[in-house]
Amino acid sequence: MDGARALAPPFPMIHHNKPVAPMDGGEPRPEVARMLDRRLFLSACSRMGLGATLFPGALWGLAHRTGTVTKDMIEQAAIIADVPIPAEDRDAMLGSLNDFVDGYDAIHDLHLPNSVAPALDFNPAPSAAIVPVAKLPMRLSPASVVGTRDVPRNIEDLCYATVRHLSALMQSRKISSAALTDMYLARLGRLDSTLHCVITLTADRARARAAEADRDIAAGKYRGPLHGLPWGAKDLLAVKGYPTTWGAGGFEHQVIDQDATVVQRLDAAGAVLIAKLTLGALALGDVWYGGITRNPWKTEQGSSGSSAGPASATAAGCVAFSIGSETLGSIASPSTRCGCTGLRPTFGLVPRTGAMALSWSMDKLGPICRSVEDCAIVLDAIHGPDGHDRTVRAGAFNWNASLDWHTLRVGVLEADFAAPPIPPLARHDTAATDDDRKRRETEERQQAASRTHADYDRKYGMAALEKLRAMGVRMTPVEMPKLPWTAMRSVLLAEAAASFDELTRSGRDKLLTSQGPNDWPNSFRTARFIPAVEYIQANRARMMGIEQMAAIFDQFDVVVAPTFSVQLVVTNLTGHPALILPNGFRGDDAPAFSAEPGADYGGPGTPVSLTFLGPLHGEAKLLAFARAYQDATGFHEKHPAL
Repeated sequence: MDGARALAPPFPMIHHNKPVAPMDGGEPRPEVARMLDRRLFLSACSRMGLGATLFPGALWGLAHRTGTVTKDMIEQAAIIADVPIPAEDRDAMLGSLNDFVDGYDAIHDLHLPNSVAPALDFNPAPSAAIVPVAKLPMRLSPASVVGTRDVPRNIEDLCYATVRHLSALMQSRKISSAALTDMYLARLGRLDSTLHCVITLTADRARARAAEADRDIAAGKYRGPLHGLPWGAKDLLAVKGYPTTWGAGGFEHQVIDQDATVVQRLDAAGAVLIAKLTLGALALGDVWYGGITRNPWKTEQGSSGSSAGPASATAAGCVAFSIGSETLGSIASPSTRCGCTGLRPTFGLVPRTGAMALSWSMDKLGPICRSVEDCAIVLDAIHGPDGHDRTVRAGAFNWNASLDWHTLRVGVLEADFAAPPIPPLARHDTAATDDDRKRRETEERQQAASRTHADYDRKYGMAALEKLRAMGVRMTPVEMPKLPWTAMRSVLLAEAAASFDELTRSGRDKLLTSQGPNDWPNSFRTARFIPAVEYIQANRARMMGIEQMAAIFDQFDVVVAPTFSVQLVVTNLTGHPALILPNGFRGDDAPAFSAEPGADYGGPGTPVSLTFLGPLHGEAKLLAFARAYQDATGFHEKHPAL
């Protein structure tokens, strides 16, 4: 999830403010009448002490109070579920519903751990998709290009070096893994009091692995471009012998006695894990039980999330690279905020075994780095089936730094780059309570700020399109399919609520740091009002989107997009890969920094981003194209002064 609250995204395409007004005859619209009925019903339930225990499609909450489902409960739940059930039909339902309640209790008694996935595997590939499986040798950029001759006297001068640069120095034994590891550990120790990006240092493990790497490289046993390079893991990845806290209060001392598959694969590649880095509690935002992770470019601002620590530490030169995760914006948002290069791979390309589950059909693991080629190098090490994550299917990733990107077919979400500002909210102050008026005034203030920010930032996207044209790229306008994508987010909410069902039912959700309307405790409770039928319907709509997106990517190898547009929701639901990279820095004339919730904005000197999208399993071409743009602009070579 994203640090700007991906459940209520800060971009105009996903806001749907639809004021409900009476019809001309003075009678309320049907939806108003239903809303009033629901409010009266919920108010009555609250007075009876039932409140949040009424969940349509799951009457166990009410039945738990009385020991049985009654006809009145069916009638009340039907109002919320918007399914009229005639009185004469309710008697026939009672037997089955009471059997359901007994079954729910039996399943709850299993105390299902977060690691148990449902017996449903999401596959984003349409029926006719062909996935490349032939693995070819990785073809990196020439070592001479990355400057292996010049090794600084002070190794800390390499803190912002790319993986490709460090790998060339490591392979030629110009630097040692031990020295590099100690340098990054020292930077984390010095800067974490400002950035709050570390949950657990793995110093003993790191130094042992670094010493092993130096011995192997000296003996000619070089494992590849990650050998000896220090990295950081988002603390939803299990590491044997260390806490895996998920950034959440109540989980501070949780130890999962395994290494996540991604950790195992990076160990095998010779990489050196030096820290478990922060994430917003249970992968939402940048607020965790130890504070707020900070943006290295403006430390009074949060780093966004939920991959808050990986982005902050990578941007601050505290690790060579990091691993984050994305369900709906959790790589895209912090990579943007911190000026990193982040890759969200195709769903099902990287195994999630040993990672916290939030949404089984949407979670993706991916690298957060300082350059596009770094992302390619890391992806090469971590992709492919592991025999445990059943959503991962055989598919090759073949990085070729020499790929001729001029031959690629490129689309552009041209209308999204030129999208108008967010429209103002309609006002209904005469009928509102004081609380309603205050809430609306806050929303209007936030939207006014968002319009100002969008107006200013739009020029960076337009400049990117001009730069691409100057590079000789011919772009064809394309649009995302016109479907109710926002409504499909119920898939994420329902799966997340199931992932942490026992947390909600036990009341331990009160231990989480943030308890606002858009935070997980409230979202988990709210999601229990999603009927199972509507979850299935949302997935059916999602399949329509998958087929329509497949038709688009039959025509294009790359689509150029604004990072915060409707594509962020679309491609996370359809599983398409995205590469997010720095696209410039706001000038001194930028609107001032704002930390107000809902209007969080970086202000002068902070990074902006651009996103490149690709077809399923199309990372090789996508990254080759993005690398060409990155090399032509050089924004990734700028670093915060820390």
